[in-house]
Amino acid sequence: MKLRMVGCSHHQAGLDIRQRLAFDGTQASRALSQWQNDLPEMELVLLSTCNRVELYAAGSQEAPRTDELVAALAHFHHLAPEDLSNRIISLTDQQVASHLLRVAASLDSMVVGEPQILAQVKQAFQIAQAQHVAGPRLHDLFQAALRTAKRVTGETALHRHRVSIPSVAIADLANCVFESFDGKHVLVAGAGDMADETLRYLREVGKPQIHVVNRSEERGHELADQWQGTYHPWDELADQLALADMAISTTSASEPIVSAAQFKERIAPRRQQRPLVILDLAVPRDFDPAISRELGVYLYCIDDLQQACDRNRAARAAELPAAEEIVREETARFVADAHLRATAPVITGLREGLHRPKEAELERLFHKLPELDDQSREEIRQFADRLVNKLLHPPLESLRDASRNGTHHGLLDALRRLFKLED
Repeated sequence: MKLRMVGCSHHQAGLDIRQRLAFDGTQASRALSQWQNDLPEMELVLLSTCNRVELYAAGSQEAPRTDELVAALAHFHHLAPEDLSNRIISLTDQQVASHLLRVAASLDSMVVGEPQILAQVKQAFQIAQAQHVAGPRLHDLFQAALRTAKRVTGETALHRHRVSIPSVAIADLANCVFESFDGKHVLVAGAGDMADETLRYLREVGKPQIHVVNRSEERGHELADQWQGTYHPWDELADQLALADMAISTTSASEPIVSAAQFKERIAPRRQQRPLVILDLAVPRDFDPAISRELGVYLYCIDDLQQACDRNRAARAAELPAAEEIVREETARFVADAHLRATAPVITGLREGLHRPKEAELERLFHKLPELDDQSREEIRQFADRLVNKLLHPPLESLRDASRNGTHHGLLDALRRLFKLED
């Protein structure tokens, strides 16, 4: 299949590594464009979320090399490839397919069953398409991933109760400080999908006073109005933090939006040690980790959710076997289809190889027997077609069976040599 995936997720690397490798949408487009020039023979899709950075590649002659792809990821962020060697995994062919299908179905997520990952997989493929770096091999792979996610959603109960990183963060972390969110001053920094999901959950569990701070006034107003909140310009972030009981940050900023010095000098004195829960759900971090040393501050980042996520996984354990079986079925289907597609040029070559001499012999025969009427000519032509199809049937059937079992490579080579078929 000539597939390769290199990358890391919350399973292999902590937030310190993942945030150094993270790509926002603009960076992803720029990286793919750059890699298209550096690696012109490859198809590429880059998936970057708060919990994973994975580069999917397909080669025309063989699976892309791990070192080339790791170097591409590292050099874009001005990192040394050797610094990533212990945190990066590399998968090939069927492993790649099984992994992506599990990712899209949210079986590999920190919060099993969370809905955001499917949209992120779609967006990653759309960005690659827009940059013209996702060809037919990755198209088939990502279509299989989307089909698998749809089946898991429709055929299991894994997604039937709302679950997401914000919901787990609020239910398991913020509830340790606040018994109720009614009347609490809740600040949301950022106005993307994660912010929307956060506010949706907050409205389900209480009646907080919602305040949205965002760089884009239009999008900030839109989100605040949707959830009966108040929008504030970005330069009021410090003022809102001074008033907040809880702050949830989901921006895509490349640097912390609040440093430890800023918090200590501009915000902490105005709070008078009132409790402040900060759920920093951004990658890279939005809040300097040193802020957690301030009195009354409870600062949690994405990796602090691990225990809560383990409890979530246990609660959904009954649905996991059915979901994993769907992944196995769809992986086998993708692999079989890929093998069958690999045999297509040989099948076409065999057909054409017999079709040409058949047509030449028919033309010679009809030339020697000009007295044949149209009906006789058609009978002879049908006879020739049936004979060719009967001759082709055994090797083609063997080839299809071998492709289903993944043992077709030797047979393909033998047929190419026997019938002198070009690649």
